[in-house]
Amino acid sequence: MRNMILIVLLIIYSFFCFLLLKITLQYIPINTDVAFLRIKQDYIQMQHYRIAFFVHVFTSLFVLLAGYTQFSQFIYTQKPKFHRSMGWLYVTVTVLLAGPSGLIIGVYANGGLSSQIAFCLLAILWIYFTIKAVVSIRKRQLIQHKEWMIRSFSLALSAITLRAWKYLIVAIFHTRPMDTYMIVAWLGWVVNLVIIEIIIYRKYIKSRQ
Repeated sequence: MRNMILIVLLIIYSFFCFLLLKITLQYIPINTDVAFLRIKQDYIQMQHYRIAFFVHVFTSLFVLLAGYTQFSQFIYTQKPKFHRSMGWLYVTVTVLLAGPSGLIIGVYANGGLSSQIAFCLLAILWIYFTIKAVVSIRKRQLIQHKEWMIRSFSLALSAITLRAWKYLIVAIFHTRPMDTYMIVAWLGWVVNLVIIEIIIYRKYIKSRQ
């Protein structure tokens, strides 16, 4: 049963990664008048926003792919060098590229102050959790390292869950685009983090107690 659940989750994960890839390909070569950017024309002319946007879009997929490998028991036990390499790829891209660029984009998020706070807080926590994971592994604190990586990846998954919530909310409640955006700005990552904290408590912290 557990293996079946994992397979289903992997299929869903792969499907949404494929959708994100299709979205990303729309911006290649540097295209400023497609998809999401059609409603960001006031900002895309600003150089720092344009750079941050394309850095974020083009690096986020690497985060999702590298992050997934960190939780494969097979890779961890049978391919430890690959595990470490993908881990450093995840950390480097998150802390130096995807995270900071996400913070800049968050400042100009649609939906006003509420959405801006949500996305900026998401970026800050994402970077912080990832750095804590690095600090933990350098101290040989393996369990703490895993806990911080799980938290970090739960926020990385907001790229997927935000869109899933958006489709669901629109389909059920038929909300207006801006109202939907303001809701999923928080829902897309807070729910992830709450679920992960429950899992961490039950699996790791409780066992240590």
